[in-house]
Amino acid sequence: MMTDPIADMLTRIRNALQIERPYVDIPTSKLKVGIANVLQREGYIWDFEIVELEPQSVLRVNLKYSPTGERVIQKITRVSKPGRRIYVGCLDLPEVLDGMGICVMSTNQGVLSNREAKQKNVGGEVLCEVW
Repeated sequence: MMTDPIADMLTRIRNALQIERPYVDIPTSKLKVGIANVLQREGYIWDFEIVELEPQSVLRVNLKYSPTGERVIQKITRVSKPGRRIYVGCLDLPEVLDGMGICVMSTNQGVLSNREAKQKNVGGEVLCEVW
Protein backbone atom coordinates (compact mmCIF):
# COMPACT_ATOMS: atom_id res chain seq x y z
CA MET A 1 0.00 0.00 0.00
CA MET A 2 1.39 3.38 -1.04
CA THR A 3 0.65 6.24 1.34
CA ASP A 4 2.39 9.06 -0.55
CA PRO A 5 2.20 8.82 -4.36
CA ILE A 6 3.99 12.18 -4.85
CA ALA A 7 7.00 10.98 -2.85
CA ASP A 8 6.95 7.80 -4.96
CA MET A 9 7.04 9.92 -8.15
CA LEU A 10 9.96 12.00 -6.89
CA THR A 11 11.85 8.87 -5.81
CA ARG A 12 11.35 7.27 -9.23
CA ILE A 13 12.71 10.42 -10.90
CA ARG A 14 15.66 10.52 -8.47
CA ASN A 15 16.49 6.84 -9.08
CA ALA A 16 16.25 7.20 -12.88
CA LEU A 17 18.57 10.22 -12.79
CA GLN A 18 21.03 8.29 -10.64
CA ILE A 19 21.44 5.60 -13.32
CA GLU A 20 21.10 8.11 -16.20
CA ARG A 21 17.94 6.68 -17.75
CA PRO A 22 16.44 8.62 -20.67
CA TYR A 23 12.90 8.36 -19.25
CA VAL A 24 10.97 7.08 -16.25
CA ASP A 25 7.46 5.55 -16.07
CA ILE A 26 5.16 6.60 -13.23
CA PRO A 27 1.53 5.60 -12.50
CA THR A 28 -0.68 8.47 -13.68
CA SER A 29 -2.81 10.89 -11.66
CA LYS A 30 -3.93 14.46 -12.32
CA LEU A 31 -1.58 15.85 -9.66
CA LYS A 32 1.43 13.99 -11.09
CA VAL A 33 0.63 15.29 -14.58
CA GLY A 34 0.45 18.80 -13.10
CA ILE A 35 3.87 18.39 -11.45
CA ALA A 36 5.37 17.07 -14.71
CA ASN A 37 3.84 20.04 -16.55
CA VAL A 38 5.50 22.49 -14.14
CA LEU A 39 8.85 20.69 -14.49
CA GLN A 40 8.56 20.96 -18.28
CA ARG A 41 7.59 24.66 -18.23
CA GLU A 42 10.54 25.46 -15.96
CA GLY A 43 12.99 23.49 -18.13
CA TYR A 44 13.85 20.59 -15.81
CA ILE A 45 12.56 17.82 -18.13
CA TRP A 46 12.24 17.54 -21.91
CA ASP A 47 8.60 16.48 -22.02
CA PHE A 48 6.11 13.91 -20.79
CA GLU A 49 3.37 11.78 -22.26
CA ILE A 50 0.57 9.58 -21.00
CA VAL A 51 0.90 5.99 -22.22
CA GLU A 52 -2.37 4.07 -22.10
CA LEU A 53 -1.81 0.59 -20.63
CA GLU A 54 -4.38 -1.98 -19.54
CA PRO A 55 -4.58 -1.85 -15.72
CA GLN A 56 -3.58 1.83 -15.40
CA SER A 57 -2.14 4.46 -17.70
CA VAL A 58 1.48 5.47 -17.19
CA LEU A 59 3.07 8.92 -17.17
CA ARG A 60 6.34 8.72 -19.14
CA VAL A 61 8.70 11.56 -18.17
CA ASN A 62 11.63 12.17 -20.54
CA LEU A 63 14.52 13.36 -18.37
CA LYS A 64 16.87 16.15 -19.38
CA TYR A 65 20.66 16.07 -19.35
CA SER A 66 23.23 18.67 -20.41
CA PRO A 67 25.40 18.07 -23.54
CA THR A 68 28.18 16.87 -21.24
CA GLY A 69 25.82 14.38 -19.56
CA GLU A 70 25.27 16.32 -16.35
CA ARG A 71 21.82 16.03 -14.76
CA VAL A 72 19.59 19.11 -15.03
CA ILE A 73 17.74 18.12 -11.83
CA GLN A 74 20.45 18.09 -9.17
CA LYS A 75 18.11 17.54 -6.24
CA ILE A 76 14.38 16.99 -5.89
CA THR A 77 12.86 16.74 -2.40
CA ARG A 78 9.38 16.43 -0.92
CA VAL A 79 8.41 19.34 1.35
CA SER A 80 4.78 18.80 2.35
CA LYS A 81 4.17 15.25 3.59
CA PRO A 82 0.95 13.41 4.52
CA GLY A 83 1.79 13.76 8.21
CA ARG A 84 2.72 17.43 8.00
CA ARG A 85 1.31 19.67 5.29
CA ILE A 86 3.17 22.91 4.56
CA TYR A 87 1.06 25.84 3.36
CA VAL A 88 2.33 29.31 2.46
CA GLY A 89 0.57 32.54 1.61
CA CYS A 90 1.31 34.67 -1.42
CA LEU A 91 3.55 36.96 0.64
CA ASP A 92 5.59 34.09 2.11
CA LEU A 93 6.48 32.17 -1.07
CA PRO A 94 9.83 30.38 -0.60
CA GLU A 95 12.91 31.11 -2.71
CA VAL A 96 15.00 28.04 -3.52
CA LEU A 97 18.74 28.76 -3.81
CA ASP A 98 18.04 32.49 -4.31
CA GLY A 99 15.94 31.82 -7.41
CA MET A 100 18.15 29.11 -8.94
CA GLY A 101 15.58 26.41 -8.08
CA ILE A 102 11.82 26.20 -7.87
CA CYS A 103 9.09 25.05 -5.51
CA VAL A 104 6.18 23.15 -7.03
CA MET A 105 2.95 24.25 -5.37
CA SER A 106 -0.63 23.09 -5.40
CA THR A 107 -2.84 26.19 -5.52
CA ASN A 108 -6.49 26.93 -6.16
CA GLN A 109 -5.44 27.80 -9.74
CA GLY A 110 -3.74 24.46 -10.35
CA VAL A 111 -0.20 23.18 -9.89
CA LEU A 112 2.25 26.08 -10.28
CA SER A 113 5.88 26.90 -9.61
CA ASN A 114 6.66 29.51 -6.95
CA ARG A 115 7.49 32.02 -9.73
CA GLU A 116 4.10 31.52 -11.40
CA ALA A 117 2.32 31.68 -8.03
CA LYS A 118 4.07 34.97 -7.27
CA GLN A 119 2.93 36.42 -10.62
CA LYS A 120 -0.66 35.29 -10.01
CA ASN A 121 -0.50 36.40 -6.36
CA VAL A 122 -1.69 33.07 -4.91
CA GLY A 123 -0.46 30.78 -2.14
CA GLY A 124 -0.96 27.10 -1.49
CA GLU A 125 0.62 23.83 -0.45
CA VAL A 126 4.35 23.43 -1.17
CA LEU A 127 4.70 19.97 -2.74
CA CYS A 128 8.41 19.77 -3.54
CA GLU A 129 11.62 21.69 -4.21
CA VAL A 130 13.73 21.22 -7.34
CA TRP A 131 17.21 22.47 -8.19
